[in-house]
Amino acid sequence: MLVRSNHWTWGWAGISLWGLHMAMTQGLLATMVADTAPTELRGTAFGFFNLASGVAMLMASLIAGLLWDHFGASFTFVAGGAFGCAALALIWIYGRFRH
Repeated sequence: MLVRSNHWTWGWAGISLWGLHMAMTQGLLATMVADTAPTELRGTAFGFFNLASGVAMLMASLIAGLLWDHFGASFTFVAGGAFGCAALALIWIYGRFRH
């Protein structure tokens, strides 16, 4: 519904969900970096984490822009969902074979 609607309420619903996602993940990721990095390398770890996050966001934005230009907005959001499902599947597979 969110992908195909042009009504402003669905836009605000998407913004709210995105804000909820950011609120739930950003503090957790910073805690994970702080907890896993050695004390003397904590600043370097945060710098590397932010560098990797920025490069990933740049690549995701580039891919999303290309998809939007070539296939339209709806396809871009569906592709984002597909990428998310693929990432979830890879995490699940990694967890199954790790133990």
